[in-house]
Amino acid sequence: MQPTKLCIVTHTFLPHVGGIERVVYEQSKRLMKKQFDLKVLTHKNYTPDEYTFDGIKVQCYDALNLGFRLGIPYPIPNITGYKPFLEAVKSSSLIHAHGHPYLSSLAAAKLSKRYKKPFLLTQHNTFIEYNGVWDNVEKLNDLAVGKQTLKEAKRVIVISNATRNYVLRLGADPEKVQLIYNGVDLDRFKPIAGARWEVRKKLGIPKEAVVVATVRRLVYKNGIDTLLESAKIALKENPHLVYLVIGKGPDFQDVKAKAAQMGIEKNFVLAGFVSDEDLPRYYNAADFFVLPSKSGEGLPLVALEAMACGLPLVATDVGGIREIIIRGYGTIVSPNCPQAMAEALLETAEAKPSKLKGKLRQIITERYNWDVNVEKLMKVYEEVI
Repeated sequence: MQPTKLCIVTHTFLPHVGGIERVVYEQSKRLMKKQFDLKVLTHKNYTPDEYTFDGIKVQCYDALNLGFRLGIPYPIPNITGYKPFLEAVKSSSLIHAHGHPYLSSLAAAKLSKRYKKPFLLTQHNTFIEYNGVWDNVEKLNDLAVGKQTLKEAKRVIVISNATRNYVLRLGADPEKVQLIYNGVDLDRFKPIAGARWEVRKKLGIPKEAVVVATVRRLVYKNGIDTLLESAKIALKENPHLVYLVIGKGPDFQDVKAKAAQMGIEKNFVLAGFVSDEDLPRYYNAADFFVLPSKSGEGLPLVALEAMACGLPLVATDVGGIREIIIRGYGTIVSPNCPQAMAEALLETAEAKPSKLKGKLRQIITERYNWDVNVEKLMKVYEEVI
């Protein structure tokens, strides 16, 4: 049996770190074992024209990356990028793009139509609120780019019901939309003996501290300002609470300065970038996890990863987060509400969350699995080829 030639189009890919990049990676690894000869098409982001990442072939096109400096990862393909798109589509049997608003997805959709190749789209997020003029830009882009991309897709895969509602509002055909929840790498994200004290010692976090972790790209939409304000409130009542913030971003230095200005820098630990290899150990250093997002969440991988490590979840009620909250192991609060978040964090810390780890891990293992995700994805592929 000849392998199916598959082209996966994504605006960014590893080693650039992000949720969509991780989904594409996890699915690609498994698809390559299932009679798929695949290539990832993405923009050139300090990478060569072609490279291989963990066995995955990657083809790059030239693009303008101005938005990245503003925390808006939106590459704009150059005219010289047309040739890689054309070659990738013509040489493939199936085109699968990720993210409706990207010009790369629209280009792949139009070329797929021209050369009569099946085109699928996975939509990951709901509307992202940047506040101000960028919200209007995003709405215009949804109308000019997103709606066209959705219209051309033979199937629109969504990762949560919240994402489904978003694409339906943009005019997606309900009969073409299919929900497939993301998975989690259960072999990597799990309780790890000894990691708790090892990482705490490395970061100078006291043994007696109650650690609440978050993994965030430090930009406005990810709610770091809400997290800072909640820390100021919560630490007055429980000075043993330590916020462990993992990740970098354009607002990193501002967040660091703000924590110092508020006098909470010892309890607001900015770990910076942590490699994928070390990330599970950092999860294991915490007692529970917080997700302070303002908007845009489809089905956040970091929440699934944290819960797979046994960490109960405190999260804002945006996008598809409510769909993964497990009764007894998580709390939902309103976004942009530091007081509510502080109260939820204090209550969770008081409940001694470490007692919940074993059962929570078991539930996540049963519900979220990349192998199951890819089996469902392959059935969609079979329907459109």
